[in-house]
Amino acid sequence: MTELADITPLLLSRIRDVADHPEPGVMFKDITPLLADPAAFSALTGALAQVAAETGATKVVGLEARGFILGAPVAVRAGLGFIPVRKAGKLPGATLRQAYDLEYGSAEIEVHAEDLASGDRVLIVDDVLATGGTAEAAIQLIQRAGAEVSGLAVLMELGFLGGRDRLEAALGQAPLTALLRI
Repeated sequence: MTELADITPLLLSRIRDVADHPEPGVMFKDITPLLADPAAFSALTGALAQVAAETGATKVVGLEARGFILGAPVAVRAGLGFIPVRKAGKLPGATLRQAYDLEYGSAEIEVHAEDLASGDRVLIVDDVLATGGTAEAAIQLIQRAGAEVSGLAVLMELGFLGGRDRLEAALGQAPLTALLRI
């Protein structure tokens, strides 16, 4: 079992700060160097797969788009199915859709209606927890499908944006795991 403290320096060393992206005053946390490093990427997906096991997850949901990059290998490593939660209009067939507010407007995400069911315990995986709007919408989608949220796991949490506080009620007893808190 990997201890988080053991991989923290490796993960941090592979995240690049990009000033003024996507707009002036924003310090963007670029994870592409981490993804390009097989040792760092493996350590990351291993740690998240460990969270899946600890929470008793039976499926992994990845949030578009970087949550797909992390969630799919986590599901494979944990021996679980992977479910993509996409921006509205991207999935064919019957979907469940959830609207949520952004700093600058609103958006919608959706999941295939048949991909989640009663009895499923779902770990939500994403790269960053910022304000928590997308994660909160995903929690609502999973619950509307009749499944249970076993936890939310992210590579990094931008604590100054208050996402953890926003999600406290929605998560209930399910844990929120951030491998890095920035």
